[in-house]
Amino acid sequence: MYKTTLFAVCFAILVFASVSLAQPPAASPTPKPANQKDVESIDAIMKAVYASISGDAGQKRDWDRFRSLFHKDARLIPTGKNATTGVFGGRAMTPDDYAKQSEPYFDKNAFYETELARHTDTYGNIVQVFSTYESRRAPSDKTPFMRGINSFQLLNDGTRWWVLTIYWQHETPDNPIPKQYLKSRN
Repeated sequence: MYKTTLFAVCFAILVFASVSLAQPPAASPTPKPANQKDVESIDAIMKAVYASISGDAGQKRDWDRFRSLFHKDARLIPTGKNATTGVFGGRAMTPDDYAKQSEPYFDKNAFYETELARHTDTYGNIVQVFSTYESRRAPSDKTPFMRGINSFQLLNDGTRWWVLTIYWQHETPDNPIPKQYLKSRN
């Protein structure tokens, strides 16, 4: 009897969890509704993210546009090695945190980030994109000052695309970008 009762309780928990996960999340208010052209396709939302953070020094970024691309529970996660400890780690932040922390840098520095290559994997309504990026001080600069890979997790809720996560790592001399991520594959 104990095994049967334990099995019934575990089964009920699994059923409840499955039903709960299948429910759509409550809609998140955004400071400004997304421009439908920015969220109508994977390509559109990727281009909108890069465009919204790029610009000349002192040029105010359109943070409302930036925020409108992200799901209410979205996170941006930069990674890197701690100079003091040598430990490699990541730090999660909200789109608002990113905007607040980036604004002082963008006030003093031009920053143009563009996509060099893209690897996309899709299953149902979820997409994982490895987006190789290059960062320049001016669009006309021949050589980027930084490169790396942004790992985007995207969700299509049936009406538009949302960014759930951007998780990234900069290229370093001891960790160059692998050749397979320098050419697009969809």
